[in-house]
Amino acid sequence: MNLLQRLRQGSRSIVSVEDYLAAVNSFTYQGNGYAPAMTQSWGAGASVEQVRTEFAAYAQSLYGNNSVVFSLMAVRQLAFSAVRFQWQRYQKGRPGELFSDPKIRMLEVPWAGGTTGDLLAKMIADADLAGNSYWTIVDNEMVRLRPDWVDICLMPRGASVPDANGTFSTRALGMKKVGYVYWEGGRGNGDPVPLLPEDVCHFAPLTDPLATYRGMSWLTPLLRELAADQAITEYQNSFFAHGATPNMVIKHDPAVTPEDAKRFKMVFDAEYGGSHNAGKTLHLGGGADIQVVGADFKALDMKAVRGHGEVRIAAAAGVPPIIPGFVEGLNSATYSNYGQALRRFSGLTMHPLWQSAAGSLQQIMDTPAGCRLWYDTRDVEFLRDDSHDLAEVQQTQAATISSHISAGFTPESAVAAVRDDDLSLLRHTGLVSVQLWTPGQTEETDSEEKPKPDDDDDAGNGGGAEPDALPPQEQGVY
Repeated sequence: MNLLQRLRQGSRSIVSVEDYLAAVNSFTYQGNGYAPAMTQSWGAGASVEQVRTEFAAYAQSLYGNNSVVFSLMAVRQLAFSAVRFQWQRYQKGRPGELFSDPKIRMLEVPWAGGTTGDLLAKMIADADLAGNSYWTIVDNEMVRLRPDWVDICLMPRGASVPDANGTFSTRALGMKKVGYVYWEGGRGNGDPVPLLPEDVCHFAPLTDPLATYRGMSWLTPLLRELAADQAITEYQNSFFAHGATPNMVIKHDPAVTPEDAKRFKMVFDAEYGGSHNAGKTLHLGGGADIQVVGADFKALDMKAVRGHGEVRIAAAAGVPPIIPGFVEGLNSATYSNYGQALRRFSGLTMHPLWQSAAGSLQQIMDTPAGCRLWYDTRDVEFLRDDSHDLAEVQQTQAATISSHISAGFTPESAVAAVRDDDLSLLRHTGLVSVQLWTPGQTEETDSEEKPKPDDDDDAGNGGGAEPDALPPQEQGVY
């Protein structure tokens, strides 16, 4: 039974966050009531964390209307959605083999006709625009909760603090997440749906320093750069719309009346205005003089101005500029080192995102004991170079293990020492290579040189060595 079902057992109507908080304080579960003790703390310090209200604006004006943001988000979505999920078993406290079972089916087909790639693409899109992505399971399907319609409900943690008289009192010490509230259609629209923390996958790869649990979009710190990029685009459009020439000033003869100047302007704009009239020869009346007061694209160095802005935006997105094909990225690098840019992108951007997504989705998955949900990159095409590097590392490790075993260390300790990068884990068998034996030494001579235990005095010599025994060198052993 989830929290919503528990709350519906009572007669309380939930139409606001305050109603939800009050209901949490009064619901019963398995015969236990939870009403009395929490009322004061809820009323005094309960709060919610909400996604910033610019989610819709980001989606419309940036993702849908800015080519730089769209390119970067598209690259992140294509890369992020390329992996698949597997269970990873822990072996002696360390991650081990990857495997699959029917429980992973939920992520392979998250909804009718959906794939793991579709799920991940929506997750990273919400995280890029809102800083948060929320998912839950309803009727054996993954259900997306629009980020700006979700509230994270918090309550203060209590700490007992003594006062000057030695009396202990409870004071707030940090905030604890107690659940989520989802408003279908937006806050205040109908009855909200409360959910327990374990019922919600909350993917927030970048933390918001002003919140406890809420994430932050990487677009938020870039508003000035994005506004400047938009202004450059508008300038270009205006430039071409007004003749595709620098700004001009036309001076009229002092004798020209204002009415004549206005009529001249109307004729001039109709004849020479707009990009379709660019390049026409100007014909001016007597006494009129034209002067250029603006600058063209070359004088403004528009390419460099726009390129620097693109680099700053790409840096915030964690995408090297050469990958989406930005001008500055192509100027500072060539496709010969494209692989190095991909390695940086996968290592510092994608892998942390995949790790965070796996941990978030595990929250609502039925995870086998002793395992964790993990991502599988073995079929990701743009990580082929990483696979080649991994093969070289494994080859080097195998050679090191082989050398340890040849030196007389146990195979198990040799593997553990290389795996954990700790030579103190090596355990020697007591056997050494024949190359370390003295000349003429064999296993037989080594055993014969060891003192023999006293035998029964069957030979009449007290069990000692044979009196006529010769040293190994004189017995023909070399």
